[in-house]
Amino acid sequence: MRVGIACDHAGFPHKAPIAAALRADGHTMTDYGTDSTDAVDYPDYARLLGTGVRDGAVEAGVLICGSGAGAAIAANKLRGIRAALCHDLFTARQSREDDDANVLCLGARVIDADTAVALARAFLTARFSGIDRPARSAVIPNVVARAQLPAAYALWQILLQVGGVLGPALAGLLIAGVGLTAVFALDVLTFVAAFAAVLRMAPVPPAGGGTKAGLASIAEGLRFLRSRRELLGVFAIDLNAMVFGLPRALFPAMAVQVFGGGPTTYGLLAAAPGTGALLAALTTGWVSHVRRQGRAVLVAVAVWGGAMVGFGLTRTLWVALVLLAVAGGADVVSAVFRNTILQTSVPDTLRGRVSSVQIAVVTGGPRLGDAEAGTVAALAGLRFSVVSGGVLCVLGVLAVAWRLPQFRDYRTVTLDPECPTPPVPVDAPSPTS
Repeated sequence: MRVGIACDHAGFPHKAPIAAALRADGHTMTDYGTDSTDAVDYPDYARLLGTGVRDGAVEAGVLICGSGAGAAIAANKLRGIRAALCHDLFTARQSREDDDANVLCLGARVIDADTAVALARAFLTARFSGIDRPARSAVIPNVVARAQLPAAYALWQILLQVGGVLGPALAGLLIAGVGLTAVFALDVLTFVAAFAAVLRMAPVPPAGGGTKAGLASIAEGLRFLRSRRELLGVFAIDLNAMVFGLPRALFPAMAVQVFGGGPTTYGLLAAAPGTGALLAALTTGWVSHVRRQGRAVLVAVAVWGGAMVGFGLTRTLWVALVLLAVAGGADVVSAVFRNTILQTSVPDTLRGRVSSVQIAVVTGGPRLGDAEAGTVAALAGLRFSVVSGGVLCVLGVLAVAWRLPQFRDYRTVTLDPECPTPPVPVDAPSPTS
């Protein structure tokens, strides 16, 4: 692969080891500078690298500055650039697989050179998975009884959170013990096992047959989505939380400037939401008994926004970690009910297409949130960015509840737990109170 690499003066020490490792892996490297630790402006090098990716001179890029946040914001100003700030293996792979990122941004003052090399390798070996995720999400209602869908999506959240929290930790231990090559070989073997399991599955075609792929098929899905306001509420509330209430791009700077720490403090901040999400996912047995699922989502997102307000106001690290964990737990509850509303409100023939829109929202929203948080922080400061984002998130909840009553009042229909999920007619009314 043709890979570009660029940095500012703070990122310069990491550039050479990353470039050497990627060349050893067989990549063709293009160096866009800088070439020393003399002070330079990172937006200049973000623009050079981004232009190379945009114009096709290179297929992907690695961009390094002090925290990584500024470089990501600068690169994302270029049309066609999808720059992702990553500081662990999970986000490095996810940004490529789920978000189709084409520029990896790293913070040299947050991670060491060995970690940066591992992240660059993980980023470049990952592949976009925006096709299979909608299919996996859409098939669940065909194999699980409707009354059990909240529990099924809770189990899915457990899977995601265990992978997100324990996966990078296990990978780090294995890399230290047996080396990077052996870890990637093990990754290949696990994928082979997964493929073998999928091949043994019986086909699960949509009820009534599928629709031929094409622009007309996409337009049909979007028309249906526009006609169902409870579904618009699912996407609107999620975008509200991710754009205004997800200041993860600021975590590296906050670790240093607000909490007086360094890489360890950043690691704790980054891990806290996932830890809270994992704990919440493991205790979601109660979700099957909640009928007013629209209101449950609104409450969960309001808790998320309130936790972010508290996080922005505190200067005590342990309080910040607790608030981030609460936010992560609220996010899991919201995700369980949003998935349930989505999959039970869409006819089987359209479920995959609507799930694709959901994937676009879930993966694109955080990128918008990074840009929003970084821009406000540059204009008004770190803490103002976090607090104002949390406040706007809560106000957004109130706006969604007011403007989309079909979503606010959405409730489940009581069914026999053993009955399979019935197909939803295209013109079915919204199940509101």
